[in-house]
Amino acid sequence: MPAEQDRTLEALQVAIQMEIDGKEFYLKASRESGNEMGKKLLASLAAEEDLHRQTFEEIYRSLKDKKGWPETRLESDGGAGLRTIFARATADSGVKAQASELDAVKTAMDMENKTYDYYQAQSQTASYGGEKEFYRALMAQERGHYLVLLDYYEYLKDPAGWFVQQEHPSLDGG
Repeated sequence: MPAEQDRTLEALQVAIQMEIDGKEFYLKASRESGNEMGKKLLASLAAEEDLHRQTFEEIYRSLKDKKGWPETRLESDGGAGLRTIFARATADSGVKAQASELDAVKTAMDMENKTYDYYQAQSQTASYGGEKEFYRALMAQERGHYLVLLDYYEYLKDPAGWFVQQEHPSLDGG
């Protein structure tokens, strides 16, 4: 088990750094966002990255102290909390996206996909009880982040088109 523990500890160190980098990216993007909705959404993503980092650090300490994989409870809401922030803010239909903001959101989407892939690989080589489920829960959260970012990207590109797609307005002729 020592080799497996070393592999797991190394994977956790990589995950901790990924979450730190993600938080820094989201905070910077939040500060540079041209609209209040973007600021709130990106700041919320930064906060979630920080929660992930804290959880990874707790697991790392537990394994390092030879206490085994601790019980972890990461339940994905599928990005529902982030969607709520987004949904409340879409009332501001005057959003005009700068090319740099669109680029930042595309970069964030790519980061979420890469993080998802990393956690998927870790779940396939998991050796501790609870580890596989933990990585799967993280995968679900990262996928939720990606979908919220994709929705935001589409909104920034074309707010009117986004509204039509989301709301499905129709004329009933009546």
